[in-house]
Amino acid sequence: MIIDRIRQCGMVVKVAVLFGGSSEERDVSIASAAQIVPALRSLGHEVIAIDTATGRLTSQAEKRMLTSGVGPEPPTSAALADMRSSALALTTNASEIRDVDVVFMALHGGAGEDGRIQAVLDLAGLAYTGSNHIASATAMDKDLSKRLFRGAGVPTPDWLMAPVEGREVAASLGWPVVVKPNKQGSTVGLSIVRAASELPAALETARRFDDEVMVETFIPGREITVGILDGAALPVGEIITAGEVFDYQAKYQQGGAREVFPADLSAPATSQVQGLAVRAHHALKLGVYSRIDFRLDAAGCFWCLEANSLPGMTSASLLPQAARAMGIGFPELCDRICRAALSRRSR
Repeated sequence: MIIDRIRQCGMVVKVAVLFGGSSEERDVSIASAAQIVPALRSLGHEVIAIDTATGRLTSQAEKRMLTSGVGPEPPTSAALADMRSSALALTTNASEIRDVDVVFMALHGGAGEDGRIQAVLDLAGLAYTGSNHIASATAMDKDLSKRLFRGAGVPTPDWLMAPVEGREVAASLGWPVVVKPNKQGSTVGLSIVRAASELPAALETARRFDDEVMVETFIPGREITVGILDGAALPVGEIITAGEVFDYQAKYQQGGAREVFPADLSAPATSQVQGLAVRAHHALKLGVYSRIDFRLDAAGCFWCLEANSLPGMTSASLLPQAARAMGIGFPELCDRICRAALSRRSR
């Protein structure tokens, strides 16, 4: 049985790393896979790399694709539409993953993070990293997540769901507000709106990426993030950027942001935000790991913005940085995530 195998110290496992796909976060997913694949191989694991849009990569394709990096903008809608029209269904790749021990989910956004692929893997009886299909879908839906945060006593900014007009936003939320797709990551399609005259254009931008749009009170302040691993909070991080939000360029371009682990917070503030992060993680019933993002306002209040069920996994991403701050190297982090998935499947 799998559980007997994973109890063996240093056991080699066969891992299929699923990445790429056809969401706006495709390039980010490729960047994650580019570091997960060699990290797991460095520990002796047998690893196959599968782009869910094109299939299993040859060794030459791996070298080419997994060194491409993340561009300053997400892939264009036209490029993604072409890719979706010819994308392979997961069932097409079933023979490639039928005999693996665990599937490492290096997908971000779209079907890779919203629970659809997780549901297929559940039906196939395969172990996989991250959260189950219900928790994944819940975390991807910001409106639903925020309702659960509030139910769990985790403060989150007020919000409205479109369609809304400027007078309703002014009366309920005030200006400025953040307008964003309800089910997107990496700040794709996000705008800060300071007046009613700017609202229609921002709504239209967000609708290009999702059929549901959120309008949320903008919280000025510090950008704070807390990783969760094995149900416990990792060291708190702070993201310092030149702009008002930690946007796509700041996230993925060199020099776009400075990330500090551990964050310069008092011990009580650190304990408070870690507690809120764990509470948010459990409210969404997330799995072994996640990342919870906050804003810290001038009054010292933490506001939960969202949960990431499959956070970025390059060695420079926020969750690996948090793990490294407590002595967990990147290969060890990937290995722990895999073994936790195997353990969960064996129960």
